[in-house]
Amino acid sequence: MSLRLHLSAAVAAAAILACPALAQAQAAAEPVAEHTLTSNVALVSQYVFRGVSYSQEHPAIQGGFDYAHASGLYAGVWGTSLSSKAIADASGEIDVYAGYAGSAGDLAYDLGLLQFIFPGGRLNGERYNTLEAYAGVTWQWLNLKYSHALTDYFAMNAASMGFGDDSKGSHYLEANANFEVQPGWLLGLHVGRQVVRGYGSYSFTDYKAGVTRNLPQGWQLGLAWAGTNADRALYRIGSVDTASGKWIASIKRSF
Repeated sequence: MSLRLHLSAAVAAAAILACPALAQAQAAAEPVAEHTLTSNVALVSQYVFRGVSYSQEHPAIQGGFDYAHASGLYAGVWGTSLSSKAIADASGEIDVYAGYAGSAGDLAYDLGLLQFIFPGGRLNGERYNTLEAYAGVTWQWLNLKYSHALTDYFAMNAASMGFGDDSKGSHYLEANANFEVQPGWLLGLHVGRQVVRGYGSYSFTDYKAGVTRNLPQGWQLGLAWAGTNADRALYRIGSVDTASGKWIASIKRSF
């Protein structure tokens, strides 16, 4: 449930190929590796997915691995700690994804599948595990992405909710803009709309603005503010309003 884009090496390559001049400079500098394996680890002040806190406003540790092939095919795995109150009885979250990234003229595109896994997590006996298909397109600084639930949306169905039907077909549409305001300083803006099929009162819009600072040896610092217009009563867990506005600080290293 990570809010970040799954920008594997294949996706980055597609973005480079979308700009012919940059692609030529890259090709002149070094050959493109047929296989690329990267990894990352991060500590965040709280785990936020689509504007909602899933660590009950406590810190979370995260990390993952990404494989990319020169053809554009890629696959990866990413995990995070979370609160077993937010995702009932879950010991954590594991995301497994695979897809294809390429380019067409000035546009870079990304198509894939993302499986959310919550070991031990159940909502009134129903597993939270969710499978989404996604498609994204990037032009210069602007990215648009659509995600579509092929299964129930995080355990929401008649058995777990006590009313309604299944929530297959729930979807999320987002727009992301990223700018380099100074060398090494990146400004990111995000807005998204989550529609929960069959349970419209749980639908909401989320937004985020943040800045990241790239440092030597793969380190990155980040600070962002995120919020939603979700129904506070529906997203309150104990004393925590998980959908309210919140600051998110992070430190990350990529290898």
